[in-house]
Amino acid sequence: MKIVDIKVITLEGGHYKLVRVDTDEGLYGYGEASWGARGPVPKEYIQFFKRHVVGLDPTNVENIMIQIRHMGGFGQLGNAASAIECACWDIAGKAAGLPVYKLLGGKIRDRIRIYVDSGSGVQLDPNDRSSRYRPEAYAEKARRRLALRDGFTIHKYDIGLHGPHLWHVPGGIYEENQAYPYQGHATEKGLKAEIAIVEALKGVLGDEIGLAIDAGPAQSLQASMVLAKALEPYNLVWIEDLLQGADNHFFDPTAFRLLSESTSTPILAGENGYLRTGFRDLLDQQAVDIVAPDLHHCGGLAELKWLAEFADLHGIQIAPHNANFAIAFMANLHVGAVMPRNYIAFEFHLTDGFPWWEDALTGVEKPLIKDGFAKVPDRPGLGFDLNEEVIRQHLAPGETWFE
Repeated sequence: MKIVDIKVITLEGGHYKLVRVDTDEGLYGYGEASWGARGPVPKEYIQFFKRHVVGLDPTNVENIMIQIRHMGGFGQLGNAASAIECACWDIAGKAAGLPVYKLLGGKIRDRIRIYVDSGSGVQLDPNDRSSRYRPEAYAEKARRRLALRDGFTIHKYDIGLHGPHLWHVPGGIYEENQAYPYQGHATEKGLKAEIAIVEALKGVLGDEIGLAIDAGPAQSLQASMVLAKALEPYNLVWIEDLLQGADNHFFDPTAFRLLSESTSTPILAGENGYLRTGFRDLLDQQAVDIVAPDLHHCGGLAELKWLAEFADLHGIQIAPHNANFAIAFMANLHVGAVMPRNYIAFEFHLTDGFPWWEDALTGVEKPLIKDGFAKVPDRPGLGFDLNEEVIRQHLAPGETWFE
């Protein structure tokens, strides 16, 4: 079997790019190269990799990655190589007649816990964007999340410089230049505004639903220490990206270690890291309590599994980042099934704005998410196919179906 083509389509809005690797035997596999904080990865970048893999056997996944992984990079630059790796596992599973999780070592869990990304609060005043950053706005968002049929057991909300909440608190931050990626030092007023939101959320969620907070990028180390310490009584599942967030192309393990050692609030980071070398210092130095690689940023399924095992060796938990579409959702189920017992949950980003995401998949049991979990599929490959009719209705202007 040989790869003959790599095709890419872009969904409406431009954020999500679906990748298909075609073979000379009629089998094909799917991957995803989706958005980052500064916009979607160009289609041409993904197709550049074609010249390096056409003619190779996609079921020799490691050989494919030897040809291309060195051309990837931190964050979005890891998208193309990761998408091709994912698609090759899909093909390998179909060729063997086995679900991908069996090729990765076999599952240790039948259901995969998923947490819902919830952003900021509800915009209470349609004429005032700042109204979404009031504590009562977050409380209302939490009530609406609890009413969803999916039954998520962990919710994540954005505060601080993620959102960006603190720019909407007058006097909340010392830095006046609102340039992305954000960076600044919270004032006492800003700190109290962050704590008030967490208190309001806990008032709705109680101790039945886990609460995670995304607060970066990127507060100063000192402000981060104060905030993490102040939030200890609320027993957060984690606080995320306090020091370097989604658009910072590096980790500072020394600073993260100082932060983690200063508080009992679990510290999470890692969504933009690429390959095991990109995470080595963060894990070797036990700089965080929870690491969050993204399957379609870090180098693919096998790399994510390896990172989970490496984290487990260092006593670190894992909660994979996933701000992607339905293909990434299905791929995360297979990796989640084979990760060690340090796995917590992976992220779900499609609750707002994509009510049709499940309709984009065929061959799967629906609804996919029940009581905050999703079943690991047992069909060959990643266990699904795309619904061409539905996808065509949501293509970006000028796009055609893998043609």
